Amino acid sequence: MMAVASSGGSIWALNLFFSSSKIKPFLAKASAHTYSKEFSSHFRCKNSYKNSVAVYPGTVADRVLMDIENSGIIACLRAQSAEMAIEAARAALSGGISVLEITMSTPGVFEALQFLVHEYPSASLGVGTVLDREDAKDALKCGAKFLMSPAMVKEILDDVAEGQALYIPGAMTPTEILLASTAGAKIVKVYPVSALGGVQYIAAVKKPFPDIKMIASQGITIGNFKMCKLILILGRRFSGSVYWSGASSVVLSDAIFEKNAMDEKYFDRINQLARSAAFTGSQAVRKIRDNLS
Repeated sequence: MMAVASSGGSIWALNLFFSSSKIKPFLAKASAHTYSKEFSSHFRCKNSYKNSVAVYPGTVADRVLMDIENSGIIACLRAQSAEMAIEAARAALSGGISVLEITMSTPGVFEALQFLVHEYPSASLGVGTVLDREDAKDALKCGAKFLMSPAMVKEILDDVAEGQALYIPGAMTPTEILLASTAGAKIVKVYPVSALGGVQYIAAVKKPFPDIKMIASQGITIGNFKMCKLILILGRRFSGSVYWSGASSVVLSDAIFEKNAMDEKYFDRINQLARSAAFTGSQAVRKIRDNLS
């Protein structure tokens, strides 16, 4: 039996994982789904992302960026296992979420990602909290369409320069935001936005950088969905030119994958929260476009 170390540091028994009565129903539905036999320190996937580049017009990065701006919401999933990640992601995606990241802290993150990529080929699925080039490469081999980091990792940005995936670096200060954009990032994650002032901070940093697309991340919960709407609904027309003073999207974690729902495996609740989040995002995007038309 070959043991596989997941990104979260847990050791997986590969044969046990794929023969488990709990995971078999997932794998049975993906007849075209195959796994690479190449393993090193952790799970390795087949280099499937290259094939996805030709599926959409333009590059994968362009398509994901479009999905992010159209939905206004990125669902951030942290789970205790690959099985849990698959079930929770299914609940969110069936609830209308179109852009979803699974964090590197999830044990079996690559296994879950590759399965979901095959089951939901049209969704924009990615990996979050990617901190180094090796993890980024593994995520891409598993079919990740986007990668997100809490800070900028220049090597990752360089590796996806041709658009095979969208890289979203994190930034906190105006200097970091500008450096990330100048380095080639198509969109920047402003993190930790709630700790920095939420709506007011996003509006403030957009003033000097109206052309830099931003994602607001951290601390947007069920209790402050109003912040989610306010961050998104901040568009205005000035002197004939559109000046975008809000974020292009917000990252929602506990607002969709509520802790109690995850602990109790209450996937219907996650589905309900996903529907609410997707509706909130679509409302905000529609309002922005109406205001700018």
